[in-house]
Parts: sequence; structure tokens; C-alpha cells
Amino acid sequence: MSAGTVPAGAPSAADGAEAAHEVDAVLAGLRRHARQLVAEVAGPVRRVRLRSGDTVLEVEWHEAAAGQGVAAMETGRAPDAPAMAPVAPPPAPRPAPPAGRIEVRSPMVGTFYRAPEPGAAPFVTVGDLVRPGQVVGIVEAMKLMNEVTAERAGRVAEVLVDDGRPVEYDQPLVALDPA
Repeated sequence: MSAGTVPAGAPSAADGAEAAHEVDAVLAGLRRHARQLVAEVAGPVRRVRLRSGDTVLEVEWHEAAAGQGVAAMETGRAPDAPAMAPVAPPPAPRPAPPAGRIEVRSPMVGTFYRAPEPGAAPFVTVGDLVRPGQVVGIVEAMKLMNEVTAERAGRVAEVLVDDGRPVEYDQPLVALDPA
């Protein structure tokens, strides 16, 4: 074999350029499909992963750069600098409950549910009489359902948290008027 000869079956420079061109074409198609998917989705997109054969296009946006993600995908280059997410003001402090009102509080961080399962009647509704130890809701934490019980008797005056909402430790969930 002389210097400059390529063994049979070995890739040539032309084959390498052709393969690179094929990968570029596949990536361009994947980018086009990703743009269409993002445009069709109603809400914000956090991550897109598309695959064609051995080629994978994966794009992930962080909250601060979510708006720049589509523009970056359309231009084919990354945004120059990440945008700073606007800082939300802290929630306004809740007014103190009326004198004598009892609050049933969350025993942990999790997701509050008013009913034992979707579509079922809630544990309590406004106007219900509650006895000590009665279940008034559940807090899901790490796939475990934890019952939230009233410590005292009373009449449900207000349900303070919507069904399926995240709650913090010691957050008031249900307000009771003493019975």
C-alpha cells in the first residue's frame, strides 16, 4: 500500500463530509419539528427531546430563559446571556383570623386534597360540624397520603386552600368557628 492510498472499505474524506451533511440535514429537520411542537403547545415548554435514528436533539429551557428558547432554536444559536427572572414579591400576609376561630393547619409540606380520591365528595364543606379527630383533608407528601384532622370541634367557616394546591408546613387549611 502506497502513501495516499485508502484501504478498501475505509471511509474517505468525501464520505466524512457527506455524513456531516446528512447529520446537519437531520438536525435541521428535528429543529423544524421542535419549533412546530412548541408552537402547538398551549403552555410554556420546559424540555423537548426528538430523535431520528442515531441523531438526538434535546432542548431544555430554564424559567429565566424560557422565552429565549424558541428564538434560540429558530436562529440555531444559543442566547447571548440568560435573562434574569423577575422576582415575585412575597405574598401579602394573611389577616389574623377572627377571635375565637380555630384553624386546622398542615402538618407537613405537600399537596392538599379535600377528598379521598378524585371525583369523591370532600371530607368537609362550609357549614359542616366537625368533631375532634375528624378528617378534614389529606396532604400528599412523597406519594404518601397523610390525613389532616381537626383537634377541636367546630363548624367549618371556610376552606382556605383549593384542592390540589401545594401547602407549606403549618399553613392554615380550614377555618372552624367554635361549636
